[in-house]
Amino acid sequence: MKPKSLVPALWLTFATLPHAETVKDREGAVRGEKAKMENDTRWNWNDIDSGFRLAKTTGKPLLVVLRCVPCMSCAGIDASVLQEPELVPLLDQFVCVRVINANALDLAKFQFDYDLSFSAIMFNGDGTIYGRYGSWLHQKDPLNKTTASFKKALDAVLAIHQGYPANKTTLTGKQGGPVPYQKPVEFPTLAAKYPSKLDWDGKVMQSCVHCHMVGDAFRAHYRAQSQPMPVEWIYPQPSIETLGITLATDDIAKVEAVTAGSSGETAGVKAGDVFILLNHQPLVSIADVSWILHRAPDSGSIPATIQRDGKETALTLELPAGWRLKADIGKRAGTWPMRAMAFGGMKMDDIPDEERAGLGLDKEQMALRIFHVGQYGPHAAAKKEGFQKDDILVQIGDLKQRITESAIIGHLLQQHRPGEKLVAIVQRGGKRVELKLPQQ
Repeated sequence: MKPKSLVPALWLTFATLPHAETVKDREGAVRGEKAKMENDTRWNWNDIDSGFRLAKTTGKPLLVVLRCVPCMSCAGIDASVLQEPELVPLLDQFVCVRVINANALDLAKFQFDYDLSFSAIMFNGDGTIYGRYGSWLHQKDPLNKTTASFKKALDAVLAIHQGYPANKTTLTGKQGGPVPYQKPVEFPTLAAKYPSKLDWDGKVMQSCVHCHMVGDAFRAHYRAQSQPMPVEWIYPQPSIETLGITLATDDIAKVEAVTAGSSGETAGVKAGDVFILLNHQPLVSIADVSWILHRAPDSGSIPATIQRDGKETALTLELPAGWRLKADIGKRAGTWPMRAMAFGGMKMDDIPDEERAGLGLDKEQMALRIFHVGQYGPHAAAKKEGFQKDDILVQIGDLKQRITESAIIGHLLQQHRPGEKLVAIVQRGGKRVELKLPQQ
């Protein structure tokens, strides 16, 4: 099989993987959403074009909420946004659109963290993006209903809207970049299976493109070119924690902690600081910060303005070479397809220091315990080569140093192409076994 022909087959397998916990009756959940929301007086349901038209005629900013209804993640904040009385005065100042599928999204406009099941993008009626919102706090805790950060994001957008269009140049970096296809269903891996609209007369769930599938389609597209996958698609929308800065989850961009020796500390960032601008862009949420880092260079620096003790101060954040590899992508839905591409369908974790000595392993060497080996389709490729659960991976090619699963995914997808088989050594029962690791 030629490497290019493998990618669509990979996609068909990935689309069926249980990336996140879902409701039991997914079909019923989507149909129930339609019955409840399609005539809602506030939310323009699943019609982005009419939302833009209304934003133009009313002069209000446009709020587009993207929600994967069957997914349990973010269910708490989703319910709060729809029902919380305290949000009403804020939402009244927006044209509100709710979108539950990604089939026909305009990808030039809708570029965000596709691994989240609740996201929002705020626009001017002319299509200019004011900001993005999306919370990994809510993604990881479906019962979390707090809307503090969401409210602050909406307030920040209203302030930007009030200054528009005089401030339009500061929003340039928030706009989307070029894309290979205009809509998700135009990607070859999706076109054969999904229509442009939901099939309400048939099986709705089988016609629905979920947001994570869009990110998967981008990666499959690049992989099919048999070229290095763009590093920003291996580590999409990275957290600023990769630079040693932890932001408070209930605010826009308030610093909660700074890691000693990190880029953040070198730049002079301190706990209690509030980022006002990053790379010259006004911030409305932590998702805005991740978007800026998504578009940042692989090395270099970006300017920042922070507020401290009521005063604004200019700083420079250095981006050391390889900074993205510090991102932890282990719990992202989009990482499962990349595990098939790089590992033949295995999932593994670095063995902690306290266990290494008993296994005869040095603290500086690669030692990744394999705790999942795929059983079906492309995810069974490693199994077919002889890899087993509880094997300890100690070498791939010339790579022997200690490395995380997230970092090694990036290394392999950047350095190797589909069809290659790399020499790999595992420790099994105290013995070293040489195997071949397939690249797909």
